[in-house]
Amino acid sequence: MADMQAGIGPFLGVFLLAQGWQAGWIGTVMTAGGVAGMLMTTPAGALIDATRSKKLFVIIPGICTVVASGIVLLSQEFWLVAASQVATAIAGAAIGPAVAGITLGIVRQAGFNRQNGRNQAFNHAGNLVGAGLSGFVGWTYGFTAVFWLAAVFGVLSIASVMMIPSASIDDDAARGLERESTDDKRASGLQVLIESKPLLILAATLLFFHLGNAAMLPLYGLAVVADKQADPASFVAMTIVIAQGTMILNSLVAMRMAEREGYWLVMLVSFIALPVRGIIAAWLLNSWGVYPVQILDGVGAGLQSVAVPGLVARILDGTGRINAGHGAVMTVQNIGASLSPAIGGWIAQEFGYGPMFLILGGSATVSVALWSVFAPLLKPACATKPGHASDAMVSSAASVA
Repeated sequence: MADMQAGIGPFLGVFLLAQGWQAGWIGTVMTAGGVAGMLMTTPAGALIDATRSKKLFVIIPGICTVVASGIVLLSQEFWLVAASQVATAIAGAAIGPAVAGITLGIVRQAGFNRQNGRNQAFNHAGNLVGAGLSGFVGWTYGFTAVFWLAAVFGVLSIASVMMIPSASIDDDAARGLERESTDDKRASGLQVLIESKPLLILAATLLFFHLGNAAMLPLYGLAVVADKQADPASFVAMTIVIAQGTMILNSLVAMRMAEREGYWLVMLVSFIALPVRGIIAAWLLNSWGVYPVQILDGVGAGLQSVAVPGLVARILDGTGRINAGHGAVMTVQNIGASLSPAIGGWIAQEFGYGPMFLILGGSATVSVALWSVFAPLLKPACATKPGHASDAMVSSAASVA
C-alpha cells in the first residue's frame, strides 16, 4: 500500500510540467484532489467505526489507483487529470482510519503504540522502495513506466490486505469500545469530537503545519527541475528516498519517545522541523539542498505518522469513535494540505520559489505557538496511559462546558 501511494503523487507534478503545464495549474489539480479527500475523511472514519468489512476500505483505493494511472497515461487534459485525482483522493480518504482501525482491532489499545510504530516504519520503507523503483523505471523507460508501476502496486496492495483474516479483527476494540471499567458497549455521539478540547487543539495545529508542509516536496522538485539542475524522474525519486529513509528511523524514535515521555514532546519536535526546513529550502535551491530539506521532512512527517493516530486513540478511548476522530483530524489537516499546493504554486509563479518556501515554512510557527500555549491541557492527554485516555478527554470536555 505504501508503494501504491508513493507511485503517482510526487511524480505527477513533474510529469505534468514536462507536458507544458504551469505551476499554478499543477497546484490546482493537486488541490482538487486534496479537497475531495478532505470532505470524505470524517464520513469514511465513521463508516470504518460502524462496518465489519474494514478491509474493503483498503481494497477500493487500490482499484482507484489502477484506474487513475490509466487515465493519466491516456490523456493529460485538465478535467480528466483532475477527475482522476479527485476519485483517487475520495477512495484514499479511508486508508489512514482503515489501517489504524484494523491495527487497533488486532492488537487492542495496549499494543497500539508499538504496533503503529512498526506499521509506520514499514510504511515509510515501502514508500522508499516505491519511490526508488519509480525513479529507476522513470529514468530508464520514461514517465509512462512510473504510472504502470503504480498500477501494479495497487494490485499488490489489494492482494496483501485480503490475506488478513477477518476473524482476527475485533470490531469493538477497533473503534475504541474495549474498556475494562465499563460494560457499556454503546458508542458515544459524534458530538464527542467537538467536545474534546485536546482533539480540537491537535486538529488546529495540524492544519497550520500541513498548510506549509504539503507543497514543500512537489514544489521543491519543480524549483530544481525547472532550473535544469537535475533529471526530473531521478531527482524526485531521490527527494522521496531521503525523506522516507529518515521517516523509518523517526517512526521508531517516536514510538520509543511516546512510551517514555508521552506524545506532547514528539509533536512539538515535529512542528519545529518545518520552519527550519523552509529557511533551508529557500537558501539552498539546488540539487545539494535536497539532503537537509528532505531529512527535515522525514523528521516532521515521521514523528507525526506515529504520534497522531496514537494520540487520537488515547484521547477517544472508550467512546467508540476513534476512527471517526482520526478521520476528523485528517479532515482538518487536509484543509491545510489541500490549500498548500495551490497557494505555494501561485506564490512561486508570482514571487519566486525562495519567498514561497519561507512563507510556507513560517505557517508552522502557529502550530508551535498553539502547542506551547495549551501545554498544561495537552500534556495530561498526551501522557495518559492506554485505558484511561478518555477520562482526560471527558474532564477536558467538562471544563469547556
